[in-house]
Amino acid sequence: MIYIKNKTEIEKMRAAGKLAAALLNYISGFIQPGISTLAINDLCEEFTKKNGGKSAPLGYKGFPKSVCTSINEVVCHGIPKAIDVLKEGDIVNVDVTPIVDGYHGDSSRTFIVGGKTSPEVERLVKDAERAMWVGIEQVKPGNRVSDIANAIDDYLTPKGYGIVRDLMGHGIGKGFHEEPQIPHYRSGRKLAKLEPGMTFTIEPMVNLGTWEVLFSKKDGWTVTTRDGKWSAQFEHTILVTEKGYEILTQA
Repeated sequence: MIYIKNKTEIEKMRAAGKLAAALLNYISGFIQPGISTLAINDLCEEFTKKNGGKSAPLGYKGFPKSVCTSINEVVCHGIPKAIDVLKEGDIVNVDVTPIVDGYHGDSSRTFIVGGKTSPEVERLVKDAERAMWVGIEQVKPGNRVSDIANAIDDYLTPKGYGIVRDLMGHGIGKGFHEEPQIPHYRSGRKLAKLEPGMTFTIEPMVNLGTWEVLFSKKDGWTVTTRDGKWSAQFEHTILVTEKGYEILTQA
């Protein structure tokens, strides 16, 4: 069942989205060589609490930390650790989901540590961000979820990237994960029609190699590329409006 949000709920979603945007802006100043992902986690947790929010990932189905930090070949759901120290040229995705007044705001960015990496990885990060925007531009009443997926696929596949299929965007609101699912690849299926009041994430996970991924049996969370090549991701929470879309997690 797809939940259509009313005006009161949309205002709460805006507040949660605003905090998610502020949190990513805040933590961006700390993404430097030498910082551990645990330190990133702790800074995010402190900022979230200070600003009246709660970290949705903390304790969610047993997840042990407040944010996800995914380095290089880690696609998503990386668990912050003291031993994971960022190096010049690494890329790291920081995925945050604060809850404000019972509603979720979900957003992520991939950062280039130290500002420089290989040209191939710089292109990956740039193209992953552009792919998100290509998907967002398809959001309007009457279009379908499949229009989002197809546009992203049409942008990324000719460039030779693998688009992760096992994980996708999702509806969001009072629940962390709601209907509908938002794939980022062309499937040939006619997916849900977009209606005003729908809120969901668009978050393509883009790999330099194969789309295939591995799920860690050790920690039950960390997802890596099957071939060890690097991966980048960007994410916004989107509201379908009467005429198009509103990005709820944009500063």
